[in-house]
Amino acid sequence: MNASIQRDIAVACAGVWKVFGNEASAALDAIQRHDLNKDEVLAKFGCVVAVRDVSFEIKRGEILCIMGLSGSGKSTLVRHINRLIDPTSGKILIDGEDIGALDSRKLRHLRGTTFGMVFQNFALLPHHTVRDNVAFGLELLGVDKLPRWERAQSIIDQIGLKGWEDRYPSELSGGMCQRVGIARAMAVDPSILLMDEPFSALDPLIRRDLQTLFADMSRSLNKTTLFITHDLEEAFRLGDRIAIMKDGQIVQIGTAAQIVSNPADDYVADFVSGISRLQFLKAAHVMEPLDEGTTPTTINRERALVFNYNSTLDELVNVAARGQDTIFIEDEAGMIVGRVTKQNLLSAIKEHR
Repeated sequence: MNASIQRDIAVACAGVWKVFGNEASAALDAIQRHDLNKDEVLAKFGCVVAVRDVSFEIKRGEILCIMGLSGSGKSTLVRHINRLIDPTSGKILIDGEDIGALDSRKLRHLRGTTFGMVFQNFALLPHHTVRDNVAFGLELLGVDKLPRWERAQSIIDQIGLKGWEDRYPSELSGGMCQRVGIARAMAVDPSILLMDEPFSALDPLIRRDLQTLFADMSRSLNKTTLFITHDLEEAFRLGDRIAIMKDGQIVQIGTAAQIVSNPADDYVADFVSGISRLQFLKAAHVMEPLDEGTTPTTINRERALVFNYNSTLDELVNVAARGQDTIFIEDEAGMIVGRVTKQNLLSAIKEHR
């Protein structure tokens, strides 16, 4: 792998298997030799295949959502990333380093400094205040009281808990408790966040607010995130890419638009069958070339309406509905590369609805 590309990869799983049971090694050997299914493995060896030959990479600063139904292996998989569970076979690489080769001291240091983890159950310390809960990871790292409280206060302010520093978990709502959980994970300034269905037990409106808050914080702080969910809408809202799991395998990985437009199999197609592809269309997908004789230099930018080629279809439709006949489209460099007319929009809606 090219060195510059390798440096851009924060997390890599390579051929990861997890088989639970006393005869896990023998079961894995039989699976690889004879392609046994999970029922055959259970009947012959009394073993359960939880993760089956999973490989993927997460770029630095990316949010990858792992989506699947209960029992698909997603929560087992995320626990491999910081070696809460060791794989039966395969490797986990963090910043290019095989964490399976780390001794207990180095692994403990890695968990304390590189990873932040948030679970569905809040796991707050009931007799600690909000401030002390947020600062707890820093305390374990030996940070002195004043600097750890200053760091905790900074995160508390960012996550919207200012004024609640001296309250206890029993005095907080579920949404506020999960804010404390996120703040605690962020306080040690980890480069990688592991989120195991953190919002699934919350009310829909609170869940949406926390999704937005988390995504904004994760991206502004350039965190690499592996986010586990069984909610497809949540995965599409948060993920730069989404991996869909079934029976311990990743059956498809890609952007929301790629998955909705080109499902890998019937299983994925059933998942996304109720989702309109329109929400994923961008200006670049529906624009047409400029008329012959029209060049970027002949367009009066003071009078023309210009949108970026990553603008959504909704944005373009709203403008067209106000009477705009032609919208010019520019690339990231600011060069006008095409145009969108009302007819383009109508054709796109008819084709992709």
